[in-house]
Amino acid sequence: LPDHQVLIVDEAHELADRVRSQGTIALSASAVARTAATARKHASVLVSELEAAGQALQLALAELPDGRLEVPLPAALHDALVVLAGAARQVASDVRDQARALGRERSSEAAGGLAIARTAVGDLVDALDRMTSDSVAQGRDVAWIERPRMGAEPPRLLLAPIEVAGSVASHLLGGRASVMTSATLALGESFDPMARALGLTLAEEPWKGIDVGSPFDYPRQGILYVAAHLPRPGAGISEAALDEMLALVEASGGGMLGLFSSRRAAQEAAEVLRGATDLPVYAQGDDQLPTLVRAFADDEAACLVGTLSLWQGVDVPGRTCRLVVIDRIPFPRPDDPVAQARTDAVVAAGGNGFMSVAATHAALLLAQGAGRLIRRSQDRGVVAVLDSRLRTARYSGFLTRSMPALWPTTKPDVVRAALGRLSARSEVPQG
Repeated sequence: LPDHQVLIVDEAHELADRVRSQGTIALSASAVARTAATARKHASVLVSELEAAGQALQLALAELPDGRLEVPLPAALHDALVVLAGAARQVASDVRDQARALGRERSSEAAGGLAIARTAVGDLVDALDRMTSDSVAQGRDVAWIERPRMGAEPPRLLLAPIEVAGSVASHLLGGRASVMTSATLALGESFDPMARALGLTLAEEPWKGIDVGSPFDYPRQGILYVAAHLPRPGAGISEAALDEMLALVEASGGGMLGLFSSRRAAQEAAEVLRGATDLPVYAQGDDQLPTLVRAFADDEAACLVGTLSLWQGVDVPGRTCRLVVIDRIPFPRPDDPVAQARTDAVVAAGGNGFMSVAATHAALLLAQGAGRLIRRSQDRGVVAVLDSRLRTARYSGFLTRSMPALWPTTKPDVVRAALGRLSARSEVPQG
């Protein structure tokens, strides 16, 4: 950022993840090949050793499964990274020599090309310096391997910071006035979880959280229905949960925004709706998301189902979105390497890893997802969570306190009757 005295961040609940995303680096053979091609195009340097080292990296990655890497890194992978780092530094040195020689010739076109090459090779060197450092061993970073697009692309190595609170406190907030706003900064009716994630508790200056309330009368405008009679969710979405969703949609006559924990669950929900009703059903992936949202907003009988992209930022006020269905509590995936590493770090420090990481993550998404229902003072509707744990688990209170204060019930007949009256343009009854 440029020099500034005051920093204002809207949607500040996303700040920690945005910073972590910016600090995440990825490396693959194709990325090395692109860097080598850039250097060859814009500088008269040899890149054959760099290309060979990139192929050696791909072979090393291909021998390893997806998932988090423990310390120390596998020997073959470590050796491939060291060789690749040496080759990248040599190319970077050759490009710098070219630039110095060109400086005497004053060719602006060639200088621009060399600047592009220097940047590309420099970024690769920086990434390799971090990947061959002790940042993983010291618990600053977490490393893992993934194969994008369900294994359709070559494997790549990723490295991400485990925590960003310290860097945010020192580099972003330190010595400056900051204002952070969002509808979902108070989780479990407390600013403390978000303050810790954003580094406010580490900053020298004191911080203050202010809840300015809401213009909406949530208990009168909407219902929070937890399907407590359903079995505890397992792998995938259950037939019982799909049946419950269908009953709710039929009672409401459509108007459903379905927020699902996986693309497969969303697809199954769309298939059930299309097979059992005549309602227009739009599923994420059928078209560009803005196009699908517009089509959903234009038809009071339509249903829109999808995954994480729909949990935040979708703004469809009015009767069109009168039923929000959430298939399960949106905990991080059990194999999420960053969540695993963050949980381990909290436990090592003597804290509650589950509540600090998984429950806080779920609370934030539940607050955002449930917030899709009431967008203006005239809106009425139901948020239905098809996960009995939101009623029965020991952490359920923390999660529900993070959500809008809708009128709660676990009675399916009450909810279906309310949706039926709402479908007939009646008010949602409160009790």
